[in-house]
Amino acid sequence: MDFKKFSPSDSLKQYVRYYYVFRSDSGIAFGDTVFPCGDMEMIFNLGEGTWETAVENKFLKTPKIELWGQITQPLQVKSSGQHTMLGVRFRTHAAGYFLNDGIGKFNNMVSDAADIIGQPVTVLHAQLLEAKEHNARIELLEKFLLKRLSVNQKKSYQIDRVAGILTTINNAPGENNINEIASTHNMTSRNLNKLLTRYTGLSPKLVNKINRFQQSLRLIAQKDQTLTGIAYDCGYFDQSHFIRDFKSFTGITPSAYLENTFTVNQVFQE
Repeated sequence: MDFKKFSPSDSLKQYVRYYYVFRSDSGIAFGDTVFPCGDMEMIFNLGEGTWETAVENKFLKTPKIELWGQITQPLQVKSSGQHTMLGVRFRTHAAGYFLNDGIGKFNNMVSDAADIIGQPVTVLHAQLLEAKEHNARIELLEKFLLKRLSVNQKKSYQIDRVAGILTTINNAPGENNINEIASTHNMTSRNLNKLLTRYTGLSPKLVNKINRFQQSLRLIAQKDQTLTGIAYDCGYFDQSHFIRDFKSFTGITPSAYLENTFTVNQVFQE
């Protein structure tokens, strides 16, 4: 299994967190669980392997061009065959620049990007299959994103406001006072909720919860703190609060997480 990250160009750094290439040549079938990360992704499957995601107690095969909405609860996946995947992880506020639909409708779903974006992304997928080098593929992907960005610039004012709000939330440890954040940005808490939900698929409270959860995963991976210490460092009132939120995002307690292997999530924590 091989996972490599690539930085976006300067023109796209404020929209794209990173690109990545995931390769697996073993072909061994396995199951895993994906946890919330706070970002949306688009993934181009360029290999022969298949992925399936759990939908209403059954597994459905994912499309060749996957659009991952915001995941707000643990999502089971299955893999079989050999994989070559090129992915783009958008910054929390930025997927709205590249999509024409409301973001929240994609929550907890893996949609077919070809159905949403249409022929341009299908053509891009064909071009990516023909290109063999990572750099060439990323160059094609960047050209596609820059073109989408230029078409949707009319959204820039509202999405830039969302980016500013997210920065305020991220810079405030622990539980955020939504009324105070709204006041800082000269808007009502109701309008703040509507704006974030429209362009990120997440409420301000959920943004904060996922941020703290992701921070806890990073600290757990370092293996140099107790779970109680991690809970307080991540801004939880107490350990029971930490356990409750952690379980809502993973389906298990933090101590049980330490005893399990979650390949997909551990790869993305690198």
